[in-house]
Amino acid sequence: MAPFTPPLLAGIGAAAYLLVGVPAMLIGTTVTAAHAGAIDCTSFQHAGYGPGGVAQQIGDETYSAEQLANAQTIVTVAVQRRLPKRAAVLALATALVESNLRNVVYGDRDSLGLFQQRPSQGWGTPEQVVNPVYAATAFYNRLIALPGWQSMPPGVAEQAVQRSAFPERYGPREPSAAALTERYWQGPDNPVPPQDVVAQQVHAAAGCPDKGRSDLDLDPTKLPENFTLPADPKISAAVSYALAQLGKPYVWGAEGPDGYDCSGLMQAAWAHAGVAISRTTYSQVHDGVAVGSLSQVQAGDLVFIPGADGTPTNPGHVGMYVGHGYMVDAFDEDHGVILTTLDSWTPKVVAIRRVTSGSSAHAPVGGDPQL
Repeated sequence: MAPFTPPLLAGIGAAAYLLVGVPAMLIGTTVTAAHAGAIDCTSFQHAGYGPGGVAQQIGDETYSAEQLANAQTIVTVAVQRRLPKRAAVLALATALVESNLRNVVYGDRDSLGLFQQRPSQGWGTPEQVVNPVYAATAFYNRLIALPGWQSMPPGVAEQAVQRSAFPERYGPREPSAAALTERYWQGPDNPVPPQDVVAQQVHAAAGCPDKGRSDLDLDPTKLPENFTLPADPKISAAVSYALAQLGKPYVWGAEGPDGYDCSGLMQAAWAHAGVAISRTTYSQVHDGVAVGSLSQVQAGDLVFIPGADGTPTNPGHVGMYVGHGYMVDAFDEDHGVILTTLDSWTPKVVAIRRVTSGSSAHAPVGGDPQL
């Protein structure tokens, strides 16, 4: 294959090509996938984006990639809030009834989003209620404020939150919601938070602890002239898209085409390849399958580090390995989308995820190995 020159590389100054100057560790270092534990307040996904981009049957129903991504988001928010599984079941049952787990931008009167929340009724701005993380958080805030919500009969708690004209529709969806909750729940079940803790949770949920920024040290670098794209067409499309964004600005919450945050760039690159993944570092770290060590990394893999605001168990920054020892990531507001080396990431890598298994991508089998 002829050497690849990304279309946006021409004319971009050397400052756009940066590498990290941290000594590399052994390339066989084992990594682990993280468990979600903090809420990322950027917008998650648009229609068509989802874990792996493949429809799946869960329980008695088959769901699209978009529906699965939204279900995963709703469950993840409950896990991050340390709410019981029952809360996720109620939220999913509600979203199944209200939108069939699609983040729609229309509805009855001014109803919008997964939960058909109405800005005129104090749920938030139109932009907020179509943000799946915000919408799920708003639902949980009102749910856990209801005394005894966890032991109410099927459909009662949902109706108390939603005040629907059709309250009988919620209860029958709880079995499907329970199956989805089991599919995406991370860790053990949680106890019902005491009422004196509820107010603290609602207040904390408004915070945005992670902005997806890297904290690696930087040195200039550029793509070598003999760089070639991977043979697999989907991986090639994702990699070429990521490389074509070099030099564009880092914008928190942005998904392109004029700017990106780190996870927004990953989602956009794979969407360009026709493969759907979820929206933030907290959910992307569960997408696809785990890669056991850096010695197994392949082009297109998502590589996670704690970043400026995350932790080893809740990584706050992600980049794409593009092959030949190079990484692409939306670094921060000062540097934008940059090119770095895999070696420079090595000391801080906490998880690697393979989004798709194409003809040239053979994912390891099994769960997430521990460090």
